Amino acid sequence: MIVALIDNGSLEAAAHRNLRALAAELSVRTRVDVAPVSWKHSDRIPPAALGGKGAWTLAPWVRAQVESGERNFVFVPFFISPQGAIGSALRRDLERLQQELGGFRATFTAGLGSPAAIARVVAARIRETMTQHALTRPAVIVVDHGGPSPVSATLRDDIAAAARQILGAEIGALIPASMEGAEHDHNTPLFADVLATRGYDRGDVVVAPLFLAPGRHAGHRGDLAQMAIAAEDRLGTAALRCFFTGLVGTHADIIPTLAEGLTHTLSTFHVAA
Repeated sequence: MIVALIDNGSLEAAAHRNLRALAAELSVRTRVDVAPVSWKHSDRIPPAALGGKGAWTLAPWVRAQVESGERNFVFVPFFISPQGAIGSALRRDLERLQQELGGFRATFTAGLGSPAAIARVVAARIRETMTQHALTRPAVIVVDHGGPSPVSATLRDDIAAAARQILGAEIGALIPASMEGAEHDHNTPLFADVLATRGYDRGDVVVAPLFLAPGRHAGHRGDLAQMAIAAEDRLGTAALRCFFTGLVGTHADIIPTLAEGLTHTLSTFHVAA
């Protein structure tokens, strides 16, 4: 049996370095070797940016393990929404690999757990940002990437509602939004549009990205930050000030949650003959 912590993948070295660090911490906590594997993209990161060791992506990694005799896989999904479009596509890729390679067993853990568990991390990140910048009852935008699956949008809304309940009167108005995906109604409102909406176009606004690692979209120079800067420039920084929280996937509570799901799965996992 072999275990992998698997994410969507990114062209940003920082994202895969974060995945490797989490896999190493998860290995120590569970005393099980955990490999960092990306679904796609990360194998295009220059090895020099990853300490000289290139990143594995799903298909070549699974083929290599099967060639060495492995037939039992446990995947720890490192996704906000494992049942969304990306998670579903990943499972289809695994099914094709099973057919190609003559069959193997693949099991998934609960990953980051329930919307309530993620909401607790989001609320903690919001509180950190409020304390750091001495903010009083700021408006809050909980923003995800946006995509074709309404499942992901429902999860975004559930996380935002749970965070709202946790924070109560500590914050002002709170709204869920998506970075992109206007062609699908479930992604609305879009982040850029919210920043032009009454209640979010003035004063202090905390932006809580539902992203796990820094990359093209999240981070200091990511797409979300650029959208916020554009809104501030348009309205004037005296009128609007956006403050970004830390990312969900770098919070200290993530490892215990992932470890709990992995330990539970391993306790019920029976290696196929």
